[in-house]
Amino acid sequence: MSDELEAPNARPSDCGMFATTHWSVVLAAGEPNSTQAAQALEKLCRTYWYPIYAYLRRRGCGEQDAQDLTQGFFAQLLERRSIQGVEPEKGKFRSFLVASLNYYVADERDRANAQKRGGGRQILSFDAHEAEERYQLEPVDERSPDKLFERRWAITLLDQVLVRLAQEFAAKGKLDLFHRLQPHLVERAGDKAYAETAREAGMTEEGLKKAAQRMRRRYHQLFREEIAQTVASPAEVDDELRHLCKVLGS
Repeated sequence: MSDELEAPNARPSDCGMFATTHWSVVLAAGEPNSTQAAQALEKLCRTYWYPIYAYLRRRGCGEQDAQDLTQGFFAQLLERRSIQGVEPEKGKFRSFLVASLNYYVADERDRANAQKRGGGRQILSFDAHEAEERYQLEPVDERSPDKLFERRWAITLLDQVLVRLAQEFAAKGKLDLFHRLQPHLVERAGDKAYAETAREAGMTEEGLKKAAQRMRRRYHQLFREEIAQTVASPAEVDDELRHLCKVLGS
């Protein structure tokens, strides 16, 4: 993993990635009558709910409590009650979410029932059964809640990259090729595996290898773009990329 996702040097084009970032969505959602920004914020919440749920479970919350707290936390965020005073230059988006969550959990300690936590409203729906199933598949280790959150965060980013990459291939009518190339994306496959895949795809082995190289380059570019959306400035991209690669490789 670390070899394939080694951080490249900063590029001038990084600046173009900051036109719409997670931070800009959060800040815009704090403005009155910002319906479009609020919808974008809801999409962010739907993307990142599982790292939050897993973090709460690793902190010792029971299944039901973690579900209630996750729902209540994102309900509060979507109501934009935790956005006021946000200063993105002081931290990364993932740091903002964890700090806001910890504040929310502390504030909820005296509120014992789920009706108060979520306000009785399913503002953000997610599959609670799926959440617990995914959590039970987490490796048994001694990672702290913060370390688990960072790993889940990095994996969520990679999931988003794969979705974007699949959409690009589908738009070109090459979704089948995407699925054939995916096993060659991160782990370098042997010549025999390339030859077999090329035969199945009706391509030459050399042509398949070049397609896999292009796919890996695009994958790295999209991963960098996803990271750029979670930090405050282009100067932070490389450090965050190196950090997340280290987290994924640990």
